[in-house]
Amino acid sequence: MIDLKVIYEDNHIIVVEKPAGVLSQAGSLPLTDLLTLIKEYLKEKYNKPGNVFLGLVHRLDTNVGGVMVYAKTSKAASRLSKEIRNHDFNKNYLAIIEGTVEVDKTETLTDYLAKDEDKKLAYFTNSIEGKISTLTYKVLANKIMDNRPYSLIQIELETGRFHQIRAQLAKHLYPIVNDSKYGKKQTDFALGLYSYKIIFKHPTMDEILSFKLLPKDYPFNIFSNEISKLEDIL
Repeated sequence: MIDLKVIYEDNHIIVVEKPAGVLSQAGSLPLTDLLTLIKEYLKEKYNKPGNVFLGLVHRLDTNVGGVMVYAKTSKAASRLSKEIRNHDFNKNYLAIIEGTVEVDKTETLTDYLAKDEDKKLAYFTNSIEGKISTLTYKVLANKIMDNRPYSLIQIELETGRFHQIRAQLAKHLYPIVNDSKYGKKQTDFALGLYSYKIIFKHPTMDEILSFKLLPKDYPFNIFSNEISKLEDIL
């Protein structure tokens, strides 16, 4: 049984940590999903009869962990979804890639991406077939471990396309650690990608909220010292 880690909760939203290996919502894979877990938590906490409303406003890939917000009311769901559509919902990630890139290198990547529904892969295309996909990255640190090079990357995601970060980093830099779809075939499920911070306007109050969690588990423990030193900066 997975313990639900609640970071923040009020009448309209609930912010939680999604563990890697857990679905954002129920799907075709026979895995635990976070939406159901939160519904069960709310039903028990507030002794609610019948079905509990919970709105999914954004997703993380199955093997990506990090901070997520769910809407507890339809009004909150509608307003948060609008923020995301207008690119007013700020999403920040940490990634570990399989290669050495110069520390402090910063670059904005813009491509057109489309989704191959059969292969469940993002691919690069043109402005007619694909959707514009933009992110900005900064290299925070690099390291050699067991004769293999790694770089720690901070990412601010402007658009949230399917597998966008994974595809763009693999094309322009190096694949993310343990990413079988865009790098080498891997047996480890622990993808080196984590949603460490989200910033958005509260759906019913004139207040900007920011929530942050820094990853500690593998493969991020490769850079545990560097991440702890950056805690006040990130």
